[in-house]
Amino acid sequence: MESENFTQKTKRVVLGITKKILLTLTVILLITFSFFYWGVYENGLMAGKVLRISKKGFVFKTYEGKLNLETFGALKGVSPIAESFDFSVEASELELIKQLEDVSLSVERINLYFTKRYMVFPWRGETKYFATKLERSK
Repeated sequence: MESENFTQKTKRVVLGITKKILLTLTVILLITFSFFYWGVYENGLMAGKVLRISKKGFVFKTYEGKLNLETFGALKGVSPIAESFDFSVEASELELIKQLEDVSLSVERINLYFTKRYMVFPWRGETKYFATKLERSK
């Protein structure tokens, strides 16, 4: 058997180290992507009237909506300050999309539960806020 010369041994060691570094970087990137994709920053509730719900996009079709928050309604005889809340809806939430379309036509006040994510991904929606549940006001 021939023993390895210095060049061959160095190549083998460098290749092993390179593989370990690439594997470590791949694992770190996967963990980081998973955190930003599935991580939830905030859960909350907004109340208002749905102004619109639409399917938008050129390459990625996403559902986007706008909720009119009628704030400062305590002032009598003065029109409330119109403030809006933009949100997205996951494409798999077909029942929620249908409910949002129904309440946008009836112009009734609703409670909209949402989740805020860390990042925006173009195939998911235009905002960090995703509607998760709708509750009709009584």
